[in-house]
Amino acid sequence: MQGTVDGFTYGLVTPVVAFAMACLGAALGLRCTTRSLRTERSFKAGWLGLGATSIGSGIWTMHFVAMMGFTVEGAPIAYDKALTFASLAVAIVMVGIGIFIVGYRGATRMALITGGTITGLGVASMHYLGMAGMQLRGQFTYDTVTVSLSVVIAVVAATASLWAAVSVHGFAASLGASLVMGVAVSGMHYTGMAALDVHLHADAGSGAPAGETPATLIVPMLIGPACFLLLAGVVVMFDPLVVMGEPDRHDPRGGRGARDGARPRTTPVQRQRATHGTPARRDTRPPRHR
Repeated sequence: MQGTVDGFTYGLVTPVVAFAMACLGAALGLRCTTRSLRTERSFKAGWLGLGATSIGSGIWTMHFVAMMGFTVEGAPIAYDKALTFASLAVAIVMVGIGIFIVGYRGATRMALITGGTITGLGVASMHYLGMAGMQLRGQFTYDTVTVSLSVVIAVVAATASLWAAVSVHGFAASLGASLVMGVAVSGMHYTGMAALDVHLHADAGSGAPAGETPATLIVPMLIGPACFLLLAGVVVMFDPLVVMGEPDRHDPRGGRGARDGARPRTTPVQRQRATHGTPARRDTRPPRHR
């Protein structure tokens, strides 16, 4: 029996909130990745790890906020917690691999293609593994072409986002990049949902306990990732270099140029001495009388 699927049970509320969560995770992740490029090597891994976890948590939270609005008429839905949290781990690990590649290799073409592909496949894997964690008396089938399109969207969005993370340093530009990533991730999610067909069993109505809705099942699982995003936001707000791109306070010469090996500014007198040597000191003693 074909199931009647409704992906917008609460109207535009769930898509809008899901989009906001995707943008939040992307904004934090991009700023942390940018910060890693302007810090000492010993702290680079920490910033990249924070960025990867922020993006992965944001994407995962976006997915399950959107799934609050997903219902199948006459078929209660439950979630396998092991698979659900496994999808979160997959998102963080694969996004992390992509971010670390770009963070350490820079914005080279090969690094962006490799990192973007791995990150995009991580986003898609998170989505479909999360869908596999849904339990109802029936089975899911997917349209292959539409699924392939959703994966392409995820890879392109991830590659563009990694490029922005290492190439765009202004706060406003990074905010714009996070909005683009939010649109792409949301588009990937709803493209994947458009590929879905649900075939119900004859006893489909005897699934989850009566009175439970997708929201009551999902909200408790979102508390941990949502709290992490809040803490990551606090870290970002209290680091001026992340928000405004200010020079490092511990850098005595001020800013990226000194750390990256650029020459400090010199005065014209210093440049003359460097070129011609220090002029001999004039003899100011009075002449000797014979």
